[in-house]
Amino acid sequence: MKLNRSYKTIIVDDEPLARIRLQTLMGDYPENFQIIAEAENGEEAIEKINQMRPELIFLDIQMPEISGFDVLNGLNYNPKVIFCTAFDEFALKAFETNCVDYLVKPLTKERFAKTIKKLGQQIGEGNSEFNLNNLMEQFSREYKKNETSSIPIKIGDRVIFLRLDEVSYIQADEKYVSIVTKHAKSYILDSSLKKLEEKLPVYFIRVHKSYLVNKNLLKEIRKHFDSRFVLIMDDYSQSKITTGRTYFQAIKSLVEY
Repeated sequence: MKLNRSYKTIIVDDEPLARIRLQTLMGDYPENFQIIAEAENGEEAIEKINQMRPELIFLDIQMPEISGFDVLNGLNYNPKVIFCTAFDEFALKAFETNCVDYLVKPLTKERFAKTIKKLGQQIGEGNSEFNLNNLMEQFSREYKKNETSSIPIKIGDRVIFLRLDEVSYIQADEKYVSIVTKHAKSYILDSSLKKLEEKLPVYFIRVHKSYLVNKNLLKEIRKHFDSRFVLIMDDYSQSKITTGRTYFQAIKSLVEY
């Protein structure tokens, strides 16, 4: 899809290679992007954007000292924004913005083409609403194609990104799941355990029909009765999880060399 106009654009990213990659991707659409400046940090970005007033910004989220969110808070107008993110360790706040899309690093031509299509649709329709539900759906689709290192959890009007290596275990409770971290913090996710299991890294293992555990945080295994075990987790609460009988072989394999 080609856009029907050209947009004055500024690229903001603290990594030179990331800026070059964006230039290369935009080079396939020379009639649609006029790159008027680049910025390698948040302070420079705020100054250049307010001065040059581009119509569109490609904005990195994680930058030293001043994040992408801080950059937006420092602007005196509302340009269109396409976020670039490493998909980790972010609390994605609810804020008023003309966010068009996000790009997950490393950037690909195929994903960039979808962003171009979305840019054309949203600008054409005058749609500037930043929809958290849509964002959650987009991240869920990305899970199927990327090694998942964090999970988005909607809390009120914001989304937090919970690092999976911080998760001790996940427990099913009817149509919801509870995600418990090694620091004893608990989060509720509107999902089934089976659906979630398909997206998790290989170090999460099913030990019961209602439990997934992070085997990297497994401290001790004790024999129970009736082909079951008690797992002691290396978390703040020293959590104890009793395995299901049908998972006997899976647990046994953890202690065999």
